[in-house]
Amino acid sequence: MRIGIAGLGTVGGGTVRLLQGKADLLAARAGRRVEVVAASARDPGRERGLDLGGVRFERDALALAAAPDIDAVVELIGGAGGVALDLVRAALESGKAVVTANKAMLALHGGGLALLAERQGVPLLFEAAVAGGIPIVKSLREGLAANRVRRVYGILNGTCNYILTQMRETGRDFAEVLAEAQGLGYAEADPSTDVDGIDAAHKLALLAAIAFGGLPSFEGIHVEGIRRVSAQDIAYADALGYRIKLLGVARRTEAGVEQRLHPCMVRKDAAIAQVEGVFNGIVVEGDEAGEVVHEGRGAGAGPTASAVVADLIDIARGRWGPVFGVPAAGLEPLRPSPLQDHAGRHYVRLMVQDRPGVLAEIAAAFRDHDVSIESLLQQGRDPGRTVAIVLITHEAAERAMRGALAQIGRLEAVEEPPCMIRIEAL
Repeated sequence: MRIGIAGLGTVGGGTVRLLQGKADLLAARAGRRVEVVAASARDPGRERGLDLGGVRFERDALALAAAPDIDAVVELIGGAGGVALDLVRAALESGKAVVTANKAMLALHGGGLALLAERQGVPLLFEAAVAGGIPIVKSLREGLAANRVRRVYGILNGTCNYILTQMRETGRDFAEVLAEAQGLGYAEADPSTDVDGIDAAHKLALLAAIAFGGLPSFEGIHVEGIRRVSAQDIAYADALGYRIKLLGVARRTEAGVEQRLHPCMVRKDAAIAQVEGVFNGIVVEGDEAGEVVHEGRGAGAGPTASAVVADLIDIARGRWGPVFGVPAAGLEPLRPSPLQDHAGRHYVRLMVQDRPGVLAEIAAAFRDHDVSIESLLQQGRDPGRTVAIVLITHEAAERAMRGALAQIGRLEAVEEPPCMIRIEAL
């Protein structure tokens, strides 16, 4: 099987090394040899430490889609649109198989690409787009196909998980740990796609589509990043028996499918709480299989190339089906369950002036919005100065919490916007 690769960065280079370094093993598993015959990259002359003898370079990536000596195109350019999207469309229209690691493109254009692939009768596979080396797409689409999924949730971004882990272990705040992560290469110079939750939300859109039988609906995801999580919040969470994780959660409800990506407090003994550092972890709750936990490296040359090559082996063996598990022609965007209808317990931290009557004003705001307080913590006193008040609520609706916190934020004694972190019942 002859391959054309577009993009020779970290993942593209890793894919070439894997295909060449394990050629005999992969041939045995694929039933035929899998060879790179052509490539396209931004700088063809750059030294990459790869053996590219015999590999034809194409300046225009779209040439890979038209080349008669290419059976499958591997798109590793990235980006939701532009050349990457044009290449995938052109390759599918030319009747070529496509493997991609591009979660942004699929989250925004996956429905149309799935229809095109199925109309042309060719595979479009994307195991590498979600959680690197964890075979979660195959697990959902095949291994758990007999299950009606109730909920899928997980840690979908290693950069954010690394930052939160380091903040907890060292007591340092977000900005300092982010700078360290950038120095180590775990975070980009512009980290916004990671720390603001966009990368993980793209992945959640794909997981939800497969789990609940719909088209990806990125627009229906509530997204919050980790910029506002402080070392103080992490320390309070630890004292209360929790850890803070950035979780993507997709859950079936009576109103539709709830999709949200935000910091959560989870019990220390929960399986997802044990996933640390740059690792990803995903939990699927099926009606037959129960809780199935997946954990592994979510990024990097080796893990992601492993997923790319696994898809190529499936194509070589003829093992593929509908892009999102069921025929795309019958799929519709997932019906969103409004976040305001979500109910759960909440952690709230307030920075207030330490003076008489403040607690009564706070309690009145919660009472006015029918929110019940489970516990309250104030460590020490400092009359006339700013102190932290931490409380845990009983289960309350999202709209009630927002109303209460908006009222509290307007109080004269409150020195900064209230911090709220949802407590996820796992």
